[in-house]
Amino acid sequence: MSATDNTPAHDPWDLMRRTTQARIGLRRSGYTLSTHDVLTFQADHAAARDAVHTPMDIDTVGKGLRELGFGEPLAVTSQASSRAEYLRRPDLGRMPADLSSIQSSGADIGIVIADGLSATAVDTHAVALVDALTSALTPQFTVAPPVLASQARVALGDHIGEALGVEMLIVIIGERPGLSVADSLGIYLTYAPEPGRRDSERNCISNIHPPDGLGYDDAARIVAALVAGARQLGASGVALKDTSAGEAAVAAAEQSGLT
Repeated sequence: MSATDNTPAHDPWDLMRRTTQARIGLRRSGYTLSTHDVLTFQADHAAARDAVHTPMDIDTVGKGLRELGFGEPLAVTSQASSRAEYLRRPDLGRMPADLSSIQSSGADIGIVIADGLSATAVDTHAVALVDALTSALTPQFTVAPPVLASQARVALGDHIGEALGVEMLIVIIGERPGLSVADSLGIYLTYAPEPGRRDSERNCISNIHPPDGLGYDDAARIVAALVAGARQLGASGVALKDTSAGEAAVAAAEQSGLT
């Protein structure tokens, strides 16, 4: 018997597993999955449930925003009175409970940080993402202090944006967690926000969760390009296309002397 006869057979899925967080080629032990894969599934399922049900840490996120120089952030809620009601009644998550604390800002852009379906994502990434966004957008545009929104769906931002009197609104929101990623953020850009805006009138950048997802600076670069395009077009949504990749390629070519 050769020295290699007792070594495990090569697993053809190994290389592919290194390129994705998806569950592929799960190992088996007899007639069931391996103990490692079962335990990993249970842990990821628990993380996804926690992301949905855990409330946003407003104190910590607010502290991070103050350290960025925004002062004391405003906090609002939707008409959903609890997390359980928010999950059962998406319509209530789109309507504000009270926006009397929000005054017209006179800024070009408003930012809403909403818990959405993953407060974990907001707690982990929102402050760093806001930092990258403001760096990419200023001084070309003025940015109002961010508003923290609890039990919030994307459309709640339309009411907040109207109250702020901004030209464009950026909603940073926790995306629905999966069994691979529980801390992913999405960004929704709406030009001339007001109640009744359709989803087709927004632009979305998703899967923001470095190091495995889209990074903060890359997301901010895309948003800056969309904001400039929205102002020029006077609209957002399906009529507005992301041209940031092409612009980045031209800039790289110019730096390398290829143009």
